Amino acid sequence: MAKTLKVGLIGLGDIALAHVPGWQASPHTELVAGSYLRPARREIWQQAQTGMKFYDHPADLIADSDLDIIDICSPNMFHTEQVVAALEAGKHVICEKPLAPTPAEIRKMIAARDRSGKLLMTAQHMRYRGASRALKAEIDKGALGEVYHARAWWLRRSDLPPRPTFIYKDRAGGGACIDIGVHVLDMALWLMGYPQPVTVSGTARIGLAHHAGAFTTYEAGLVPPDVDVEDFAAGLVRFENGATLVLEVSWLLHHQPREDVKVWLYGAEGGCQWPSAQLHFSDYEAQQLVDTQLVWTEDPLGPHALECMDFAQAIVEGRPSPVPPEQSLVVQVILDGIYRSQVQGREVRLS
Repeated sequence: MAKTLKVGLIGLGDIALAHVPGWQASPHTELVAGSYLRPARREIWQQAQTGMKFYDHPADLIADSDLDIIDICSPNMFHTEQVVAALEAGKHVICEKPLAPTPAEIRKMIAARDRSGKLLMTAQHMRYRGASRALKAEIDKGALGEVYHARAWWLRRSDLPPRPTFIYKDRAGGGACIDIGVHVLDMALWLMGYPQPVTVSGTARIGLAHHAGAFTTYEAGLVPPDVDVEDFAAGLVRFENGATLVLEVSWLLHHQPREDVKVWLYGAEGGCQWPSAQLHFSDYEAQQLVDTQLVWTEDPLGPHALECMDFAQAIVEGRPSPVPPEQSLVVQVILDGIYRSQVQGREVRLS
């Protein structure tokens, strides 16, 4: 009988709650431990998740010899220390996005992963949506031909998350880029087959957060006046294969609809839109436009749960990480390039 993989959660906030159904539904895992620094939050979990043991400090959970998987759902600033410590303790690790705020930190994680021989996965849950899977399958079959351009955007109107772990650079590492740009950039690159980026020209600025009376509907109220991360960013990325990508992200943009999340790809044989999972072609012989709507279903467990189940399945089957840190490194190299381009006022080379 195969061993049941025992899971420990670091960080018991809303994202961790979304992971729980996956660990419970997987035939390979048992959720047995959690760690959270705020006693009040820990008490809520103690009442809801009977049978779990709880630690006051993440280091104590990581040191638990019974655990096989560490699921890290803590704020960005803690990811690197906790991921490296867990890998060095011989655990497999799944970590919420962004894997780390800087490329250097992700490289440190990759080195720890290599030393440990364990799996490290970034929790990019949008890949597990039904529309994402359906569209990816068509693209991988060659439906679009060679993809030469992509557009990716996540634009919010007056929807800045006012919590300290989102809006201060020393805790988050960045603003809208780090929070929501990570998602759509990963989606675009994944659909494109993760081409190698070579340059980026970008801007990252506080566009509206410091406006007198700036407010947010995320948690109704005024935007804290000392926000020091960008609420808007945009960039043009050039890839080694000649393809290009335009990225736009914002928490506060004067935009309609109030939340607009899309990725569009353009290839030599066709184009596509995500998340609508539509394909667009030209019938050159008939000189007609052809549009196809893919049909898909969504798993009731939800994408956060599915990514956890896939991670456990990969461990059991000896497969590579479903979302390897090398891909997260490409994402962060691009976002870091946008920040550097803003400072330098020009296109920058990526490495």
